[in-house]
Amino acid sequence: MVDRFAEFKELKNIDKTTMISVLEESFRNVLAKMFGSDENFDVIMNPDKGDCEIYQNLKVVADGTVENPDMEIGLTDAREIDPECEIGEDVAKQIFFEKFGRRAILTLRQTLQSKILDLQKDAIFSKFRELEGEIIVGEVHQIWKKEMLLLDEEQNELIMPKDEQIPGDNFHKGDMVRAVVKRVDNPNNNPKIIVSRTDERFLRRLFENEVPEIHDGLITIKTVARIPGERAKIAVESYDDRIDPVGACVGPKGSRIHGIVRELRNENIDVISYTSNPSLFIQRALSPAKISSIRINEEDRKAEVFLHPEMVSLAIGKGGHNIRLATMLTGYSIDVYRDIEEGEEDIYLDEFRDEIDDWVIEALKDLGLGTAKAVLNASPEVLEQADLEDSTLEHVMSVIRSEFEE
Repeated sequence: MVDRFAEFKELKNIDKTTMISVLEESFRNVLAKMFGSDENFDVIMNPDKGDCEIYQNLKVVADGTVENPDMEIGLTDAREIDPECEIGEDVAKQIFFEKFGRRAILTLRQTLQSKILDLQKDAIFSKFRELEGEIIVGEVHQIWKKEMLLLDEEQNELIMPKDEQIPGDNFHKGDMVRAVVKRVDNPNNNPKIIVSRTDERFLRRLFENEVPEIHDGLITIKTVARIPGERAKIAVESYDDRIDPVGACVGPKGSRIHGIVRELRNENIDVISYTSNPSLFIQRALSPAKISSIRINEEDRKAEVFLHPEMVSLAIGKGGHNIRLATMLTGYSIDVYRDIEEGEEDIYLDEFRDEIDDWVIEALKDLGLGTAKAVLNASPEVLEQADLEDSTLEHVMSVIRSEFEE
């Protein structure tokens, strides 16, 4: 019987030693239900023989004085087990479990199945907790409106919610999908493994897999910023002056980064060289825009960046993505301002706070629109990112235009 459970090590993630312990505990639970207690029972598992021996320890009493047959045995019956026993001693009576009937065996089976299931769940939870942040491969098993079910090679269920999928992902049943283990929930001891392709750790692990220098620790990924499916920025640093961290990550003719871009549905990836100098780091993070000057407020983690007018749209980027990613990457709130050329009139948005609500001004500044001319010259696509009502935006434009008309 016991040797059959050796297979659970592979099938159920349960080793043989644990399985034997579970068997013994299951037998004891059934014995306790049948006899009221399992304290005077010895359960001996014999893995080599593949069987189990159960002994009931009974106190020997004089014939006719047995009060509790589950704890005592008459002298005559006791000497059939041990001919040399005496009153007051204990004898071990072997119990043959199969003689207790179908109900006892059914109870044992149900108890055992329940404990095996609990152990299996514990093993799955522990395994995937250790895999959090690591890439795993699963086969698409079922697709629903709000999530997708994957099965790994051991048929463990992996859940990928819709918002953890990259825009542009279009999977079908049977497709093999790479994702990172984002977290493992365990409601009511029922592990739920959540995987993600939008988590920034997915991008990190892809670079580790593609760039040997990162895997070997010669290059470190310092920070990552992503707008999944659109654009990402990654800051890297080399501990060896002979290694160009950006060049190593991109690879000859982009060979290393191309595979990552394809995996991420053509997500545009900027690789920049990390520096602890915040001014220089912000300048690099705003690439491809070239800035004229920068003012840093380290206490408030804010930066004011000044650029030539033709560089403002590059700094902001399509849909405000570039400045948003630079903010995420550096940890600084970045306001972009146009350089005011000699003889050119412009006004900082902060000067309009008596006519325009503060939250509206901040929404525009978050897009790098820090001056009146920057707002007036911004494209409709950029202004849409401020998520303002049409009436609010019209009011802003009216206030700004009237200032210049005067």
